[in-house]
Amino acid sequence: MKLNIPISLTLFRFFLIPFFVITYYMNCPWSEAVTAMIFVIASATDWLDGYLARRLNQTTQFGAFLDPVADKVLVTISLVLVAEHFHSSWVTIPVAIMIAREIIISALREWMAEVGKRDSVKVSWAGKLKTSLQMICLTALLWRCGLTVTSIGMIALYASTALTIYSLYGYLRVAKSAITGH
Repeated sequence: MKLNIPISLTLFRFFLIPFFVITYYMNCPWSEAVTAMIFVIASATDWLDGYLARRLNQTTQFGAFLDPVADKVLVTISLVLVAEHFHSSWVTIPVAIMIAREIIISALREWMAEVGKRDSVKVSWAGKLKTSLQMICLTALLWRCGLTVTSIGMIALYASTALTIYSLYGYLRVAKSAITGH
């Protein structure tokens, strides 16, 4: 494995995750802001590593594997922390839907690759918009610096959940013939 800038950024995202969790559980007046800041930095590396990989022509199979894993680990841990904090079905149900969708899509992509149809389940515009709204949602719900920010986070939570369901339906519709054989 050759280490390049995009892969280094992806590994940095993994490196940030324990610090993100530690600051989340610290009982300090600044812990929520620092947790949100670490999440924003990690999220920015997700965008930046992909951009640099294409721009610098440093795309690799290892990077293509590692990047979505880092993204899913960061987002899933963030969703679990948010659900734990709010301890409400109004948050836990959307979080469960989002985590379930990630598992289903990962399995679907793996299976579609095995049957030679991986390209049919590429990231859609709905998936990209869902991810952007998730980042807004999670930043706001991790930061929780006031009613306005928390309200923005809740609106983004439900909007990203709607897009989660919509994009899942789209992926399953595209893959239907490969799954059912019809």
